[in-house]
Amino acid sequence: MSMQEFKPVKEGKVREVYDTGDSMIIVATDRISAFDVILKNKITQKGAILTQMSEFWFDFTKDIVSNHMISTDVADMPEFFRNENFDGNSMKCKKLDMLPIECIVRGYITGTGWESYQKNGTVCGIKLPQGLQESEQLPEPIYTPTTKAELGLHDEHITFEDTVEILEKQYPGKGAQYAETIKDCTISLYKKCAEYARSKGIIIADTKFEFGLDENGNVVLGDEMLTPDSSRFWPVEGYVCGKSQPSFDKQFVRDWLKENPDSDYHLPDKIVEKTVNKYKEAYELLTGEKFV
Repeated sequence: MSMQEFKPVKEGKVREVYDTGDSMIIVATDRISAFDVILKNKITQKGAILTQMSEFWFDFTKDIVSNHMISTDVADMPEFFRNENFDGNSMKCKKLDMLPIECIVRGYITGTGWESYQKNGTVCGIKLPQGLQESEQLPEPIYTPTTKAELGLHDEHITFEDTVEILEKQYPGKGAQYAETIKDCTISLYKKCAEYARSKGIIIADTKFEFGLDENGNVVLGDEMLTPDSSRFWPVEGYVCGKSQPSFDKQFVRDWLKENPDSDYHLPDKIVEKTVNKYKEAYELLTGEKFV
């Protein structure tokens, strides 16, 4: 009998999702995107680093909220996935009905948040204390959700009240409950992980989480978790308010693209290598293990 072949049912900028009947296989590729464009180079081993970092965090936070991870061992997946293309960068997951909200939490003021604060003292409509400096830690983390845009479109900032409305339309009678739960989980996850990361030499400035519902209607954490693709990681060493910070994420790639507008989204080898090394360094600091 020949092996069953699988085709992705969904392809994002970086991930491919396969439906295997009773579960999903989420594959983190070595693609990298910046400014909503997929770059022409691949970042070798990036997919495996992202998958293994998510695995670490899912395990670390399962006391706060359950997550969709079943296994990252290809031996637990259909035969089609038991080869080097999928080994290390694939995660077998529970099927979820994903909620249409990106749950963003900011612990520090930076990026578009800093730009907005300079204009009118707010970030995503939330009034902040006067006199904050760029990259300063906020008195309390803030929740700034966005819509989930289709590929090629931009996510839009929405208020907490908007999330209630969006979820109420999809799940009548449950919108407020789900909106409250994902907000609380987002803040709790961030606080626990940011405190831990800081003790390992990494500041998590901001990040995003995605949630879905299992077959019993319970809120479950899905997608990826606290990777350099979904978060802004800064080194604790050398951190100082009042300027932008060096980072472990693809900010490195974004900065190079901004400085080289004619690059046609093609990175030089040295930028690819530096990016891989940054991802590896973050993984090793956080997990305390060598990336293999």
